[in-house]
Amino acid sequence: MANIKQQIKRNKQNESARLRNASFTSATKTAIKAVELAVEVGDKDKALNALPLAHKKLDKGQSKGVFHKNFVKRHKSYLAKLINDME
Repeated sequence: MANIKQQIKRNKQNESARLRNASFTSATKTAIKAVELAVEVGDKDKALNALPLAHKKLDKGQSKGVFHKNFVKRHKSYLAKLINDME
C-alpha cells in the first residue's frame, strides 16, 4: 500500500481507468463476436449490419487509447475478410 499522497491518487486513477477500459474492451469483443457468429451461421446481411458497429467500437477504442492502432487495423481487416470470403 502506498504511503505517498501522490501515489495514492495515482492508484485511484489507475483503478478507474482499468474499469473503464475493461468495460470498453468487453463491449468491443461482443461486437466482434456478433460479426463472427453471423458469418459462422452464414447470414451475410446480419454480418454486414453488425460490421459497422464493430468498426465503430474499434475506432473509438483506438482514439481513447484503449487499443493500439495495429490491433484495430488487424481486427478490421480480419472482419472484412470474413465477410468477403462468404459465398
